[in-house]
Amino acid sequence: MTALLQAEGVDKSFRNGDEETRVLKGVDLTMEPGEMIALLGPSGSGKSTFLSIAGLLLRPTAGTLSLGGERVDDLSSAARARLRNARLGFVFQFHPLLPDFTALENVAFPAAAPAGGLTRAMRERALELLVRVGLEDRVDFRADRLSGGQKQRVAIARALMNRPDLVIADEPTGNLDSEAAERVLDLMREVNADDGTGFLICTHDPGVAGRCDRRVTLKDGQLVGDERGAG
Repeated sequence: MTALLQAEGVDKSFRNGDEETRVLKGVDLTMEPGEMIALLGPSGSGKSTFLSIAGLLLRPTAGTLSLGGERVDDLSSAARARLRNARLGFVFQFHPLLPDFTALENVAFPAAAPAGGLTRAMRERALELLVRVGLEDRVDFRADRLSGGQKQRVAIARALMNRPDLVIADEPTGNLDSEAAERVLDLMREVNADDGTGFLICTHDPGVAGRCDRRVTLKDGQLVGDERGAG
């Protein structure tokens, strides 16, 4: 089986003047299609940096990254952007929605923006996703009228708009109360099971980690733990 995501010897350094900080130090990680992985580790361990590299937002300083068997770390910026939009979805802690857009317009945005407008098919897909996340009664509500939990469900629906192979999630429940967080986790698990969508989730929450198939731990820029669980 071709790996969904494969990182080999991934290093990342940042330079500030004459000072260089090595954040990632030879990280190897293979993620199979449909896996749900929690990325764990203390603050400063390199989790967010690795997530950004996996999401094609940063390039590694050294090492290689492949998506679905295709090497992607050496692609042009334009090719990486196209690949991000076509095959990846993103969910962040603070759900950066467009406040003047409706829930439906926010969900459809990843498809509508490159196409230059919203088509009927896009509208139907966005509506289907909003129904799936339980927001059929908020379709025409502007994002600034939604609660935190509702915004996060819109963000998850938006991440799924283009039927991605992999969703990159950075602390997706970190800004939610326990009830809203549980609903978000239920939804992610459902999408993972029904659609085979892979999830790579950076989290400090043991409840989130416990719902994943695998728990991978980074410390000081190195992979120090890889534990499989029931999910």
